[in-house]
Amino acid sequence: MTTTPEVGLQLRSTVTEAGTLELTLVETPVPEPRPNEVIIKVEAAPINPSDLGLLLAGADVTAATTSSRDAQPLLSAPIDAGLLRSLSARLGASMPVGNEGAGTVVAAGSSPEAQALVGRVVSVAGGAMYAQYRCVDASQCLVLPEGTPPRLGASSFVNPLTALGMVETMRLEGYSALVHTAAASNLGQMLVRLCLEEDVALVNIVRRPEQASLLRSLGAQHVVDSSSPTFMRDLIAALTTTSATLAFDATGGGNLASQILTAMEAAASASASAYSRYGSTTHKQVYIYGGLDRGPTVLTRSFGFAWGVGGWLLTPFLQKIGPEAMAALRQRVAEGLTTTFQSHYTREINLFEALEPEVLSVYARQATGEKFLINPAAS
Repeated sequence: MTTTPEVGLQLRSTVTEAGTLELTLVETPVPEPRPNEVIIKVEAAPINPSDLGLLLAGADVTAATTSSRDAQPLLSAPIDAGLLRSLSARLGASMPVGNEGAGTVVAAGSSPEAQALVGRVVSVAGGAMYAQYRCVDASQCLVLPEGTPPRLGASSFVNPLTALGMVETMRLEGYSALVHTAAASNLGQMLVRLCLEEDVALVNIVRRPEQASLLRSLGAQHVVDSSSPTFMRDLIAALTTTSATLAFDATGGGNLASQILTAMEAAASASASAYSRYGSTTHKQVYIYGGLDRGPTVLTRSFGFAWGVGGWLLTPFLQKIGPEAMAALRQRVAEGLTTTFQSHYTREINLFEALEPEVLSVYARQATGEKFLINPAAS
């Protein structure tokens, strides 16, 4: 068995009872793997919006300060007292972070399945991936094609499976087209490529003209810019053309969900044979799956009565479709890592840099087009 260190560094997030977020690096034991376990040297782990909720706990990172604890860096930031009430279940708990990542298997247990992975580059959605070493069951690993660098496989779960999950949800619920917001993100670009392959009509909502240009360069046919004075007119036109009545909204707060429902209603009503004071009978659905806007979701009810707004998360969806269907989706992702499901990163940082306030302030913005990758193995 390959020799591994006795300990490795891991990034931890703690919310104190005093209302302070503490981010620090701690030394954690690298365990001896059990028969069907492997030890992964983590070399790439993306910072996804879903990671930031646990990592930052809504703290005011603009007021972050640094010090040290046990010879390791410590970053502290205040948390609003009103928000602290919703975090009561995690007060005082030192929590590991990082939903997914990739790296090289450097040690394995005695089972043939585990031993077969030694030396292979794998990706895994095992949690606690902002760490130098991670012990997981061999069955959790997605083996990457020979020669694939870890950074290409780092984002092989959350974004690709979310894109596939959106299309599968559309089919399972009887819709024929999609609307997606914050559509110029890595996930949005994957969804554009996927929908082109699947011949699914997709309406992309972006926030800047350059983002619209980016998506059109990928082949997107329906792109509307929410910053344009003609946004609602353009959105209604795109929805009329595509008949899309299902949307996935990464924004969450504000009035965008309401605008989408209103535009869907206008598109549906345009073809109605008679007026109804209750609006169209076409059901319109917006699923909120992100929180780029932390403010309230504002609905101005101008879209009849056949509508719904709800939450959508990847994990419950995967549980719903079952392990066999999930395995098929994972295999499809593995085959498309360099094409349909390829991710792009604007900056790679190590664990120590992740705790620097000036670096944190950038990746905490969740800005479209700014995707950070942590390489825990880097010094």
